[in-house]
Amino acid sequence: MLRRFYEFIIRHSKLIIAVFLLLTALGLLMKQLIQVNYDINDYLPDDAPSTQAITTMENEFSEGIPNARVLIKDVSIPKALEYKEQLSRIDGVENVTWLDDSVDITVPLKMSDQRTVENYYKDNNALFSLTVEEEKDVEVVEEIRNLVGEENAVSGGIVNMADARTKTLSEVSIIVVAAVVFVFLILLISTNSWIEPLVVLAGLGIAIAINSGTDLIFGEVSFVTNAAGNVLQLAVSLDYSVFLIHRFEEELKKEKNPKKAMVNALTKSTSSIASSGLTTVIGFLAMVMMRFKIGPDLGLSLAKGVAISLITTFIFMPAFILAMHKLMQKTRHRSFVPSFKKFGKTVSRITVPLCAAFIIILLPAFLASHANSYYYGSSKLFTEESRIGRDAKITEDIFGQNDTYALLVKSGDRSKEKALSDELHELPEVTNILSYVDNVGNTIPNSYLDEKTYQKLNSDNYSRMVLSVDVPYEGEEAFSLVKKIREIGEKYYPGEYRLAGNGVSTYDLKETVTSDMVKVNILSIGAIFIVLAISLKSLLVPIILILAIESAIFINLAIPYFSGEVIFYIAYLIISSVQLGATVDYAILSTDRYKENRLTLDRRKAIAKTVSDVTSSILVSGSVLTIVGFLMGIVSSNQLLSQLGTLIGRGGLLSLLVVIFILPGLLYLFDKIIIKGEKNEKNA
Repeated sequence: MLRRFYEFIIRHSKLIIAVFLLLTALGLLMKQLIQVNYDINDYLPDDAPSTQAITTMENEFSEGIPNARVLIKDVSIPKALEYKEQLSRIDGVENVTWLDDSVDITVPLKMSDQRTVENYYKDNNALFSLTVEEEKDVEVVEEIRNLVGEENAVSGGIVNMADARTKTLSEVSIIVVAAVVFVFLILLISTNSWIEPLVVLAGLGIAIAINSGTDLIFGEVSFVTNAAGNVLQLAVSLDYSVFLIHRFEEELKKEKNPKKAMVNALTKSTSSIASSGLTTVIGFLAMVMMRFKIGPDLGLSLAKGVAISLITTFIFMPAFILAMHKLMQKTRHRSFVPSFKKFGKTVSRITVPLCAAFIIILLPAFLASHANSYYYGSSKLFTEESRIGRDAKITEDIFGQNDTYALLVKSGDRSKEKALSDELHELPEVTNILSYVDNVGNTIPNSYLDEKTYQKLNSDNYSRMVLSVDVPYEGEEAFSLVKKIREIGEKYYPGEYRLAGNGVSTYDLKETVTSDMVKVNILSIGAIFIVLAISLKSLLVPIILILAIESAIFINLAIPYFSGEVIFYIAYLIISSVQLGATVDYAILSTDRYKENRLTLDRRKAIAKTVSDVTSSILVSGSVLTIVGFLMGIVSSNQLLSQLGTLIGRGGLLSLLVVIFILPGLLYLFDKIIIKGEKNEKNA
């Protein structure tokens, strides 16, 4: 059945090529229609309290929470009011809040509450809180910066998003181009034809273009998927086409007819390529079970990408390789890859001692990998050396790391609102509250207010209190305050209040992603174990393979702990699934070759020959994943993407080293059980 299918593919090779070229063109066109979301908080679960609060506020109020801060240095109050007017006229700025919204500035400021005054005006520096439409973030931030000049500062969540949007697009292009150049050079060295690297890259490019276009089914993708998806698909799918070409060349030595040789190559290689791809797909699909939606976003795109790469390998590549066959033959050259025979013998002598040393460091690595310090939100996306980092630091140095929360309570009882506000004022972290009962009074009828002022603070169902809080966007201090405010809200309005804000969303993000970790790890390990157990017909071998790669993951995640680096929990969460799914193939290849070599050799010689046989292939695949990851780490100004790239690059390198130096020792030590299982399988 499979053979007939491949014969059909070969007979209609021109049609196949035409169809895939058409799909590629469509993919490139559809990719332009996909929106990229740069707001981490949008990926919280729908049932997260902060998500529900934001939804309620969007339904009830026309304005959102302030998401930008503008600092004007050395300015008088009249001049500050002029700036406020100019900022409010910018298209996309929904609201500008300043000192005059909280106190009467027609009387001497010394007579007003100094804590409130210093939230907005301090040492002749004015700080404005702005609410900016997300859809116009780039244009608005650029216009604000033009208005206030380089000497002043613009910061906040919307500014982070705008900078991420503008910088990531150009940085992704640099990463992709550099990755393609590197892959081309690696293939040039590791293959036997000058044209073969171009053939492999063409197939990969088509698969990536089709996958990118089909992401349109999601409507939008996260900035993580947009930045990492294509290069990760390139890195993990590289082997499929290379393996098929090498099998085709082997079959040509037995069958002179290229078409028949290709059918033979496809028939013999389908099982190994498909099983390799399946473990990778399953590793990525495990991320779909995350409640934090960036996991499903990246996981589905990568799993779909690997599946499309497999389809491209089995359908497009045979037709394309045959079309390029004569040119590939004419441009053949000697292999530049050195022999690894001596290296294999060396590894066979030291692998057991290395394995023993490795086991000793495994427990500390495991414990350290689970003891890191984390960033959960987007407050540290950019370094202090960047424009946005510099502006944020200038603002924080003068006014502190203030955040803004919005507390919505059921309307109708002004006396209860006043009691709630009074208790919130007792919290030392709450520096100001903008609300009806604070700024108008609970005894003044609603009809005395103009419509615009009333709608800022009230809707048909809710009253809104805007809290200025003297805490950073995230950290234990902020998280503790969120819990306190929620407890007070629950006390006065049980089940009927809503709390939103940057720090609130980050708190919920922390609660969500930490609960995802164990679940996703168990699912990814369990699913890959089942696939390996079925394909290898063994229970012990999958345990050895997964243990080897998981050990590399532990070491990868232990390094930040020992170096004192704070890591983004999102990167920490994603890397476990990505590294396992992307590199378990190395271990499968080594184990398969070892079992094959043990049919004719003793275990020491089998180890030496296995290392000699697989090192070249593993180095090619592992080096691509490593370089692609480190490229992302170096090029990305977004610290989350940079850190994720570094973890991927380092993880690829560690998995490569574990498979080459440590796994052979494990195979050697468990040889009797592995080979006994093989014999039992054959006898059955």
